Amino acid sequence: MVQEVHWAVQAIGMLAGTCTTVAFLPQVIKTWRTRSTRDISLGMFLVLTTGIVLWLTYGLMIGDLPLVAANAVTFLLAGAILYFKLRHG
Repeated sequence: MVQEVHWAVQAIGMLAGTCTTVAFLPQVIKTWRTRSTRDISLGMFLVLTTGIVLWLTYGLMIGDLPLVAANAVTFLLAGAILYFKLRHG
């Protein structure tokens, strides 16, 4: 029974992480294509990216695969947007 609950908890974590990570894709694609970040808040993305790094660190510290996987990919996507904002701002 414990294994089943653990599997279900991990599955929910992976699904949640997938949803929140995939949500960044349209913005990354739009920013890549247009090279425009005029309507993106630099302050918000700095705080968001910092929070993602902290969640990633926390996930690594507690050994939580869904947390690590989701935040690693989200960091890459949010980091790409932040890079475009700083470069093309």
